[in-house]
Amino acid sequence: MSSHHLVRTSSQAEFIVPPAYAPISQGFRRWSIVNRESGSVHQDFNVCELDPGGYINPHIHTFEESVYVMEGQLVVETGDGRFGLNPGDYGVTHVAAPHALRNLGSTVVRWAEMQAPQPRAGLAGDVYSVAAPFYYDGDPLLVNARDPRTRFFGNITTQHMDPTRQSQELLAVSGSMRTALMVYTGITVKMMVDSDLGAYLHTMFMVKYIPGGGAGSHDHPFEETYMILDGEVEAWFDDQRYTLRAGDTAWAGVGCIHGFHNATDTTVQWLETSAPQSPSRYAYRFGRDWDYLENQLNNG
Repeated sequence: MSSHHLVRTSSQAEFIVPPAYAPISQGFRRWSIVNRESGSVHQDFNVCELDPGGYINPHIHTFEESVYVMEGQLVVETGDGRFGLNPGDYGVTHVAAPHALRNLGSTVVRWAEMQAPQPRAGLAGDVYSVAAPFYYDGDPLLVNARDPRTRFFGNITTQHMDPTRQSQELLAVSGSMRTALMVYTGITVKMMVDSDLGAYLHTMFMVKYIPGGGAGSHDHPFEETYMILDGEVEAWFDDQRYTLRAGDTAWAGVGCIHGFHNATDTTVQWLETSAPQSPSRYAYRFGRDWDYLENQLNNG
């Protein structure tokens, strides 16, 4: 590939039943956006739908999988219990952890799905049906950041992304460096799925730009995917410029030089994933910093 990026709009959505899930599911469809065919080597990123009464029976896979619910209630069953994820809820399933998904409601459930590492080629999606090690009846336990029983799940709201709403009495959990909202150059970032939630291979987080906010040209030693949830942002990847709007998804591979600028008078917010996880140093390579060094060297 001459470029190391991908942009897909919501109008290009194509939901199909993944072959690996056909024997173990009903009412399940997936739009596969980022995958091996698109140029990725570290992740699959998908948007999924599950009809009322639909299910994916107990299974395991060779990768970590995180979800972020956008519509409806997704019921996730694991060895720890039955959990109900509503819009704004997220969670992670670890490698080889048995789990099942169900829609017990009356409306379609839609969620974003991140898988890392990428399922291996030619191995039926690296999904393995297993005998149910659990059986649950009754209402699911709702996600609660203060309830240790939902420790592999979380919730993110507008308040979480507001720098003025971070006082101790307003936070669901006690404030710390692990739960802090990062704020810089008109950007706010809130971590969701990372090592603190038990993930080893990828991260998922929320990003918000205020009007005028932006990030200059840079690249990373990992892949990133961006799914726009609200507003619009000017973006550039490999010297190509785009306007990304709600429902659009973009992907930047390792070494893809990219950046963003919010040229509107409203905020823009997106869900972002990365794989592998970011290193503790040198996660960003900003062009302006190396341009500065080159200028210093050229001037003695």
